Amino acid sequence: MDAVVVEDLQKAYGSTRAVAGVSFTVGFGEIFSLLGPNGAGKTTTMEILEGYRRQDAGNVVVAGFNPGDRRTGRQLREQIGIVLQDLAVEPNLTVREMVSRNSGYYPNPRPVGEVIELVGLAGKEKAQVKSLSGGQKRRLDLALGIIGNPRVLFLDEPTTGFDPSARRGAWEVIRELRDLGTAIMLTTHYMDEAQELADRVAVISGGKIVEEGIPATLGGRDRARARIRFLLPDGYSAADLPVPATAGEDGRLVVEADDPTELLYRLTGWAVEHHTALPSLTVDRPSLEDIYLGLTTVQTEAASGVAPGARRGATP
Repeated sequence: MDAVVVEDLQKAYGSTRAVAGVSFTVGFGEIFSLLGPNGAGKTTTMEILEGYRRQDAGNVVVAGFNPGDRRTGRQLREQIGIVLQDLAVEPNLTVREMVSRNSGYYPNPRPVGEVIELVGLAGKEKAQVKSLSGGQKRRLDLALGIIGNPRVLFLDEPTTGFDPSARRGAWEVIRELRDLGTAIMLTTHYMDEAQELADRVAVISGGKIVEEGIPATLGGRDRARARIRFLLPDGYSAADLPVPATAGEDGRLVVEADDPTELLYRLTGWAVEHHTALPSLTVDRPSLEDIYLGLTTVQTEAASGVAPGARRGATP
């Protein structure tokens, strides 16, 4: 049985179709990231899965339950965990009191002390919530989401406000939960977070899934041309180079190739021969962020009646 099943999900607000036929599944022991710009239908989809809204049409199953069925609402709540961007917490309670209180809502919670340590709040057990920093409060949000030992966990921007070290720690917690068999639905605006955590990614735009796959191959990333980028050495022009190069947006020159090996050899050989260097030299392929922006921009332009690429100055 899949942890989450979404089939032809539809939801409208008046004449606006927020979700227009979305379908996907999430397995137990999988991290599935739903990416999309504001207004794309991402939040509405997540709220339906969490049981906060009811769909107009389509089939939705979460941990074996219909989240819109009030008769099984309590059973569903015992199976899921939710980490929203803003959780209601009691500012005068301590960290331990908050986590302990929430653990009582579940039939098989994780040990309170274990969860507090897991999210990096060890030593803050007696601190009142109102005294915590923004990042510490976000860690508390994560603790409240996982204390019930959920089979399905919804994470909405889980590392907002975290410093780099805290983010890495949170990622390890999320991976551990995945490895224990928890199904995780992740929304994030950090493309590196989706790249690091997600087993599969779906991009939603205009209320529809426009692309789905693993991060490494989404939108043909693995087949895209490689980009060699570097700063032009002082005293030379692009015409002096042994290969044709174009100007990039960051001031570096760009050379594209299906296989960069031979071109890179010619470039570096030229630099050595001329006793110079190629500053800021990198070799990469389009990032997940590049693919995401391309997919959502095309959809936005198509929905507004603008020819794809027209706003970027490209030929329609």
